[in-house]
This record gives sequence, C-alpha cells and structure tokens, in this order.
Amino acid sequence: MSPKVSKEHKEQRRANILEAAKDVFIEHGYEQTTMKHIMDAANVSRGGLYQYFTNKEDVFESLLEEMLGDSVEKAKKLLAEKGLSHWELLLTCLFGEDRTPNNKMHPISATSLEFFITGRKDTRRREYGKMRYYNGVKLFADIIDEGKDCGEFTTSFESETIARTIISYTDGLAVDYAMLPSEDVKLREQSEVFIEYLKAILGVKQ
Repeated sequence: MSPKVSKEHKEQRRANILEAAKDVFIEHGYEQTTMKHIMDAANVSRGGLYQYFTNKEDVFESLLEEMLGDSVEKAKKLLAEKGLSHWELLLTCLFGEDRTPNNKMHPISATSLEFFITGRKDTRRREYGKMRYYNGVKLFADIIDEGKDCGEFTTSFESETIARTIISYTDGLAVDYAMLPSEDVKLREQSEVFIEYLKAILGVKQ
C-alpha cells in the first residue's frame, strides 16, 4: 500500500512542475516544447506529470491562469495599501514594482503569443483566450473605475475602452518583441509615450 500524500504536498508538487515548465516554455517556445521536456526539467516521472496535467496545453493554460491570478491578487493587495494611488497601481500592473518602463518584456510573452496565434482555429483555445482577455480588461477597468470614484481620474472616457486600449498596446508590443530585435522595438521609448497618452485621457496631473 502506497503512503498517503497530503494535499499540501500535492499542491507544492504541482507548483514545482509549473515553475519548471515555465522555464521550458521560455527556452523552447510553445510548439517545440514536449511533455518529455517538462518531465525532465521537473524531475518527475511520466505518471507523476500526468497525475496533474493531461497534456502540454493543460500545463500552459494552468501556468497562464496562475500568472494572471497572481497579478489580480497583487493588484488587490497594492490597492489596499495606504498611500498608493490608482495611477501608481496602474503603472505597477504595467511595468512592475518600480513602475518604470524598460527595454524588456516578461520572458514568457513570446511563448504566450505563440500559444494563442497557433491555436487561433482551435475552439477551446479561442474560448480560453477570450476568457483571459476579459479577465485582463476587468483588472484594468476596475482600477480605473476606482480611480474615477475617488476623483483621481477624469470620467471623459469609458474605463472598459481604456482597459482594452492598454491590452492592445501590450499585445502589440509583444508581437514586435517576438519578431524583431529588442533594440529595434524600442520598448522603453514607446512605453514612455503610452504613459503620456494614459495621463492625458485619465487627467493625471504629475
């Protein structure tokens, strides 16, 4: 009789697999990654991997869900912190803790783009992409709505429309970043212009 494994142990094991899988997807891209790559990187058996995930798509979707969930939780935590403005929160969601644009994107951005583009004809992946998109829209729209409610932002434009613009901006940069040398994309310069655009439409005075 095999020993009973605790729920905490299973959750930690699953988290370890996803962390190893993230590195594999970054290195190989989505299409070139195999379950064998993930097994080797996570140091688990075939049965150990399939105990948690049914296929490569399941692994990557779970990884994206955890990353988005972390972003939402971080946004809620930051919003609750005293003294942090909604503008600062918006910049944190876009550029990280230092709220300053640079010439690098998240390492998994190109793989995420590949995942959705190569699966654009797949009904399940399109539905998943739609769900992820609207979760992102809600994240940014909620921040903007709360900023409007407290008088920090103007109400000239709909929050959801601004949120969609933010996502279109980040996704557009991800396409360029995946296809071109980073020095040609000029992420920092474009981001600085985008910040000025957001300041103008949100009425940010700083």
